Amino acid sequence: MTVTARTFAIAGLVVGATGIGVLWAAGVEFPIAVPPGMIILLAGALFVALAPWRWSPVVGALLGLFVAVGFLISPTGVDNLLGRHGADVATGQAIQLVGVLTALVAGALATRAARRVPQRHRSERLGVPR
Repeated sequence: MTVTARTFAIAGLVVGATGIGVLWAAGVEFPIAVPPGMIILLAGALFVALAPWRWSPVVGALLGLFVAVGFLISPTGVDNLLGRHGADVATGQAIQLVGVLTALVAGALATRAARRVPQRHRSERLGVPR
């Protein structure tokens, strides 16, 4: 099995969701019972893994970018990472950040690589001679 940038994008989204789970377990409060970011990242990982389109890894990159920007503009993001709210919160924040940055970079690389592969004509994909 070949490990591709798409695989890394999927793994990054799952790791990011795991980091949110660690934050949740550490007592960080979220607006609803289950952290929405965790659900969104896992749904994105499923989409990138199962969608047949060449452009689908860009979803992983965009989700990674969205969460990374959210971290930067959050009033507690940097404090969480620096351990000001406890070691368990810092661990969860670090896991989340590593995951989403991996998804951002790998998703962009996978999308770029997919653009280089020539698309087969529709009739070829269906097994019909041209």
